[in-house]
Parts: sequence; structure tokens; C-alpha cells
Amino acid sequence: MIHNAASRLPVGNRKMRCRTWWKKNNIMAADSDPESEVFEITDFTTASEWERFVSRVEEVLNDWKLIGSSAGKLSPEKGEYTSGTWGEKSQDIHFADFKFYITHYFLKQAYEKNDGKDKFEEDAFPLAMQDLLCMNNDFPPRAHCLVRWYGIREFVVISPGTNCEAIISESKCNLLLSSLSISLANTGCQVPMFVQIQQKWRRMYAGECQGPGVRTDFEMVHLRKVPSQYNHLSGLLDIFKSKIDCTLSHLPPVNIAIRFTYILQDWQQYSWPQQPPDLDSLLGGEVGAVEFGKLPFGACEEPISELHLATTWPHLTEGIVVDNDVYSDLEPLQAPHWSVRVRTAENPQCLLGDFLTEFFKLCYRKESTEEILGRGLAEEEGKENSDISSALSKLTEPATTVPISKLSVSNMVHSARKHIRRHRRIDESPLNSDLLSSVLLYLFPDAAVEKSSENSKNKTTQANTCGKVEQDKTSDYLKSAPSDSLTYRLALCICLVNYTHGGLRAVAHLWQEFVLELRYRWENSYLIYGLVGGPPDLRCCLLHQKLQMMNCCIERKRARDEARKVLEGSKERECKVSSGYQNSRPISESAAPASVTTKEGKSWDSLSDSEDEFFECLSDQGEIEAPQRDGERDGSKDKAEGRLHPYNNMTLLNSTEPLYVPVTQEPAPMTEDLLEEQSEVLAKLGTSAEGSHLRARMQSACLLSDMESFKAANPGCVLEDFVRWYSPRDYIEEEVIDEKGNTVVKGMLSARMKIPGNMWVEAWETARVIPARRQKRLFDDTKEAEKVLHYLAMLKPAELTRLLLPCILHAAILKLKEEESVEDIPSVRKHIQQAIAQASKLLHPTSQDFKKLEDFINQLMAMEAVITQARSLKSKFAISESESADELKKFVSLLLEEPEVVVIGAGQGPTGSIIHRLFVNAQRLADFTSDEGTTLAPLDEDLGHDSKPTGASTKVPDFPFPAGREILLRTCVPRPTPYSKALPQRLFCVLMKEEFRLAGAFSSDTSFF
Repeated sequence: MIHNAASRLPVGNRKMRCRTWWKKNNIMAADSDPESEVFEITDFTTASEWERFVSRVEEVLNDWKLIGSSAGKLSPEKGEYTSGTWGEKSQDIHFADFKFYITHYFLKQAYEKNDGKDKFEEDAFPLAMQDLLCMNNDFPPRAHCLVRWYGIREFVVISPGTNCEAIISESKCNLLLSSLSISLANTGCQVPMFVQIQQKWRRMYAGECQGPGVRTDFEMVHLRKVPSQYNHLSGLLDIFKSKIDCTLSHLPPVNIAIRFTYILQDWQQYSWPQQPPDLDSLLGGEVGAVEFGKLPFGACEEPISELHLATTWPHLTEGIVVDNDVYSDLEPLQAPHWSVRVRTAENPQCLLGDFLTEFFKLCYRKESTEEILGRGLAEEEGKENSDISSALSKLTEPATTVPISKLSVSNMVHSARKHIRRHRRIDESPLNSDLLSSVLLYLFPDAAVEKSSENSKNKTTQANTCGKVEQDKTSDYLKSAPSDSLTYRLALCICLVNYTHGGLRAVAHLWQEFVLELRYRWENSYLIYGLVGGPPDLRCCLLHQKLQMMNCCIERKRARDEARKVLEGSKERECKVSSGYQNSRPISESAAPASVTTKEGKSWDSLSDSEDEFFECLSDQGEIEAPQRDGERDGSKDKAEGRLHPYNNMTLLNSTEPLYVPVTQEPAPMTEDLLEEQSEVLAKLGTSAEGSHLRARMQSACLLSDMESFKAANPGCVLEDFVRWYSPRDYIEEEVIDEKGNTVVKGMLSARMKIPGNMWVEAWETARVIPARRQKRLFDDTKEAEKVLHYLAMLKPAELTRLLLPCILHAAILKLKEEESVEDIPSVRKHIQQAIAQASKLLHPTSQDFKKLEDFINQLMAMEAVITQARSLKSKFAISESESADELKKFVSLLLEEPEVVVIGAGQGPTGSIIHRLFVNAQRLADFTSDEGTTLAPLDEDLGHDSKPTGASTKVPDFPFPAGREILLRTCVPRPTPYSKALPQRLFCVLMKEEFRLAGAFSSDTSFF
């Protein structure tokens, strides 16, 4: 160390003295020999690297405002080192080319609460010296190692930078310590400063703290083995006393705090965390196998690796306890303070996490279904073509030699399906037939019943009501699907098949069969089971919307088929009636197509079917009937068609006929991707007058249809009549006085309806008199169904996985909520709510961030691990069988949330008795041979509150030898002379199997020595 006065001068003062000396000597040399020349000049004013380093340390201490006294702050409260928040600040400094980190650690509450508000006493000890004797925070479970060893709440550490060699040589260590000493003296800083020396894994530090007339040196010893003479308390007391070297005849008593730590890591006597696999089941051979529709849960290995029991004697004095190489009073059952911590297994294998991880990996695959299953499985040979997207065009191609019955979509698809199955050998199928049938039956349970017309109606009701049951509110936040929907079940099946039955190829196989099933249902008009009726729900994921769109198409097709049957039945009844009765009625629209019955040699039924599928034919027929209707605008009420009911007792403005609400077409349902496409098309039209007009026409297709229906239901109507029903706000009525002086109500169109070029006026003028059922369809279910089937058939497994990802994450969150409700873990419950909020943000964007999704899945896996840890601890503590179950539940819950939990009653309480029993069973199991140990009962029921130390009755000790022993010695004595100030002295001792550490803080009086 450097203690001379010159070394303590600030760097600037030393430079001035050197500069004066250099000038003086040069002048003398010039005077003595004016002709002499100076060939070499040594400039002593230039600061050395060491001086620059010291100056830089002083600058950092000034920047952090660590100069001056730190005394006068209150002692930390009990447990504040663990419950409080620790802060740190760090900067880089250099000694020549060697990089160091200088870091300031401090307890935030105390640092901020007392910052600048304390009145310091001139001769008060530095804060660090006061902390050396404080007993409120001995053995903190979670703190920096220097905090545990020295009990200080604020300190500065200088450590080698990243990729820099350790400070091993003694000369370098002394140089750094000298630098700290000078910096502390020059700045007046009373915060202790440490230098990390030796290899980093050794956690070796040396440091110093300076105050007014006092100094504390922090020293450390680290060995691999414990010397035999220091393997007990008496030997350590000898070291401590010899180090303080106090010459007083009567030494003050040494305060002692002792902690022994025992480790329990043998769980062989406990059951499996998962049930053994059922080899006879369909999913046999898999650990944690579950039935379809459920996600597995739990750890496949023990999630608790170790249980640490810390027995503490917090306040002892020398002479009260005996601990030497012959005898020891330190029995764990007699310790007044017990605390427990658990060490969990690092990344334990958990089933739910594995399922999610493997499912998420599919998102990165790029293969198509053809590439996975083989191109031969998805191609037709010769003239057959299995591409579903071309099925519609095939039907419209002229082919006079081919019967019309063989050009149906159904025949083409069935031929493709036969071709696929003919070319797929049994041994090539990723999924065997039994498993595939079970999966499809789970997805489509209505397929188990014969699809008769009555059964189909029943299933229609089931399919429409499915999903209307009360749902978990989680689906409101996630862009997923209802938990009882087909989409949700499909996601679970894909996840299960991927993990258990063949991975990517099995997923592609299942998806191919799923799409074929959808096509079969479309062709045969069977509603898709497990979907809520109505248009696509835009709150759900895109795949669910597509399936709902498919159901909408099937419903429209069924409605047309039923309407056709009704018309056909009415025609048959009309044929049985006399011809006179037929002639007495005007020609109804139902009979109108009879005039073209023999056209092209087809019945009206087949023609109507063709027209329903290809709406282009409908426009010609509408044009034929339109002039007839326009010519009969004065017609009677009998010629009106498509009426629902009168509207609010209103009459037409130009006649006394009631105003009827017409039967209108329902607007076309749309999925979110179609809405986006439509928005893009409308946006591309621009803002020009022509573009705006075209955009208005495109958006008024539904309006035009409703106008035509209104004209058919209300012959002789005008635009004002339509506005009164369709948009009442645009028809303004006011009272006026007529020529006779009577008050009458007169109506007119609103101002926006009178604007020149108004779209409503143009649409009304072009609208023809056509009822809804004869109009061109707003929603072409055939075309839309084929588009959906083509979209689904072309999906790659990776794209399918991305579409189903919201559903599988939704299912995982529901599973976590279900399992947490059983275990009742508040921290997990809070994290689940946070995960729901986070998932709602991650799953809404169209472009999913895979990195964030991967982090989110890791969070779910962490929650699963915590729940399995709680379950493991509850089984070990036998909570269900204990009389004090509530106390044990609280104890287990705290074990998962706190770094260390105090055992109420220590070894004599109910929790302590169970912990004692766990150690006794582990000790007995270890003492027996492996064969005998496996037959040992898991718990010794005879052990209770009155148990005695096992050493009194058996050779096997109740507890193993302590894995770690920590002994803290403290006193306050004058040093280095008897007339010096009484200063705090502290020695922290760590004794482990392969480590012996002494961390001493020894204070001395620098004024009276």
C-alpha cells in the first residue's frame, strides 16, 4: 500500500510540482553551460497510466455522488435485504489497455429514502461499519455474495472486463488496492470498494472502507478442502481471535450465528409424476397419453430436484454452545429457527410444453402436401383431373358426347378420391385406418348415424346449436374459435397426431382426409357438425370463418333443394286439378317456367338446378319477364309476388294499396380475407368522379336487389314508397295547409336524395320488377363453396398450423386454468391473466411474429412447470391426509413464490415434523441395499411430534451430514492498540465438502495506533 503524503496528493498537484522541478533544473543547466545542447528531455509532467486510472476512478465516484460521509442512516429492517429491491450502476474504465467494470450496488429503498436527508455526525462510523454488526439480515437467501458475507447494503466493485484475464499476481492485486486507497482518500468516499481477484468462479474479493480516523480491510481466504483443525466452531473462534489480536485482558464476548443446511434429493420412494402408459388403448405406449379432445399435462420427470432445510441458531455467545472435533450441541431438531427452500429441475420435460413446441415447429416447414405424401397421391392419370379448382370450368366446357350426369362435381371428385386410394398402399399411409376412423369420428360425430333426411334434420339442429352453450370468456380475448367447435377439435387432433403418430406426414394425411370429408358433405348437402349457424364470425380465426362460410353455402343449397321440392309438389297437385280452375288463375311465377319446359329436351327441375348453379342463365330469363311486368304496372294486387306482410299500415303514395315488406335476398356472407380483398379493390378505384361512381355501383348490388323485390311486391310503387320502408329518415313529412284551408301531411325526399346523380335514383330507374327468388343471386353458394374447398385443399401443413395456432394456444391456456384451479396458485393465476392479454395482441395481426410467439409458448411452459412443482410438493407433504392441510397448502404455495420460507414451530411444528419424516425415510432408504430399499414403506407413520433424535435409538442418523455450514462471528474491540477506538470485527465462515471460505472484515483505528 502507498501511505506517504505525496501519493495522497491529487494528480493535478503532483503535475505542478513536477513541472516546477523540470523548469528549475533546465534553467540551471542553461546558466552553467549556455553552449551545451539538450539531446533528451524527460517530461515528468505527463501522467502515467496508473495516475490516469486513479483519476478515472475518482471521476466515477464523483459522478455517482458517493463522496463524503455515509453515516447517520437507519439500520435496515429485518428481512429488508431479501424483500427490498437492489439497484446497480456500471461503467467501463481502463488501466492502459486492460478493461475493467466498476459497478455500484445499493439497496434501493434505503438509498432513495435517506438520500440527502440525513444529518451526519463528524465522528460517526461509516455506514458499512455499522452494517457489520447488524443482526437483522444474517444469511439473506437472495442477495449478492458480498452482502451475505459482510452484511453491507452499499458497495462498489471493480472487476476485470469481459474476455480479460483474471488478476492473479500479487503485485497487480496490490497495485489495484493502492489505487482504491488513494481514490477513497482523495474523494472522502465512505462506501466500501472491492477488487475482484483470482478466477471469477472463486468469487474472491479484497477491499477497503475508509472513514474519519478509521479503516476496515476486507480480506478473504478460499480453499478446496476444510483444514481438520478448523472443521468446527472452536477452531474458527481461534482464527478470529488471533486475527483481531486484541491485547485486552478481558475480551468482550463473541456473538455467534450458525446455519447448517441439509439437502434432500432422493425421491425414489414416491410415485411416478405420470401414470404408466396403457398399452391396450388406441394411443397406447405413450406416457401421459390422453383421449381425443384433450391436451396432456404434467411432468415426465421429477420437477423438484432438491429440498434444502436450513437450521439456524441466530443469537449465540461464546461458551453457551459446544462444537469441537469430539462433541457438538448443534442438533438440527434443537435449532430454534428452520427455513426451507426448494431447487427445481432445470427445464423439466412437461407434456403440454412438448406438444406445443412440436406443433409450433410445423410453422417453419415449407413442404406442400404433394411433396409430403407423394405426387402420385394427388394427381389423376389420363383424362381424369383431380384439381378441385378446375371442376367448375369442366362443367361449363362444351362436351356433347358426354352425358350431363357424368359432368357433375360429385362424380369428378369421387373418381379422384378412388384414384388416390387405389394408388396408396396400406403400408404407405402415415395413419392406420383404425386411428384415422377414430379421429374422423371424433371430428364428425354425426357420421356415426345414417344420414337419412330425418337424421339430417336432427343433425342440422345440433350443428346450429353447437357452440351456443356458455363459453369460457377466454375466447372473447383470443382470435380463436369456441371450445366446442369443429375448428377447436381439429386443432387438438392435429397437435396430437403430430406429436404421437407420425409428425408432418400424419398431419398432411389427416388434413387431406378432412378436406375430402368436407367435399362429401357439400355434395350431399350435409351440414358440417360443430359450427354455429349464421355468417362467418369475424372475431374467430380465419379457418373457422372458412368452415362457417362452407356451412352457409350448404344451408343455401339445402334451402334451394327444399324450395324446389315444394314447387315440384305444388305442380303435381295443380296437374290433378281441373283445367278450368287453372285457367281461372293468372299465370304465377311458379308456372311460368312451364313455357320452356321442353326447351333443350330437359325438365324444368334440371334446368332450374343448372340455373341455380350458374347464375348467368338467370339474367336472360329476367329480361324476358321484365317488360311484361313493366307493361302491367297498373296491375292488380293478384300480380304482386314475394310479399311478407303489410308495413305499419302504410299505403302506396299513388294508390290505396297497402305497402308490403318484400321477400329479399340475404346479403352475401364474407370472411375477413374477402373483406380485405374487396377493400383493396375499392381503394384502387381512386378518388376520381368515375372511380367514385363505379365504387358506388359496386357497393349498391344489395340495394338494387331490394329495389327489384320491392317493385315485385308493390306494383305501381314509386321511389318515395321504397325510401319510406328502406330508409325512413330520408323521407321528410311536414304539415301544410292545402287550397281548401285544411291541414294535411305532405312528404318529400331528403336533400341528399335530391342531389343530381344520386345512386338511389339511378338504381331505382334501372331496377326491374323481379321477385327475390328469380333474381341473380347475390351470394353464389356453388362458387363460394368451390373457392373455400380449393383454398383448404391448397393449404400447406405449415400454413394450416399457423391458422390453427390461435386455437391450440387457446386450448393450452384453458388447460392451464383448469389445472391451476385444482392447485390454487395465485402467482400462476396472475400470469395466466397476463398471458391472455398478451396472446390477444400476438394472435390478431395477420403477420405473426414467430419470435414473440416462441417466447409466449415458453411462458406457458414455465407456468406448467410451476403447477407440476406444486403438485409434486403437495404429494410429498401428503396434504390431503394431513390434519393441518390449510397450513401446509400455504407453506407449499410460499415455497413456489418465495426464495426461502420459514417453518412455523421449527422442528416441533406440523410442517417440521413432515420435513423430519422425509429426511428419516431418505436416510433409511440410503442405509438399506437397493433391493431392500425398494420395498421400504414410503413414510414412517410412527414418527410424530414426540420423536427423538434417531441417534438415541438406532445407528442411522435422522439427518445426513450438513451439505453446508455457515458460521458468523462478530465482536467490537479496540484495534490495533488497547487505547484505540472499539471497532466492529466480523468473520464469515463457509464450510462445505469441497470449499472452505473465510470472509473477514477487520477494522482499525488510524488516529491512535
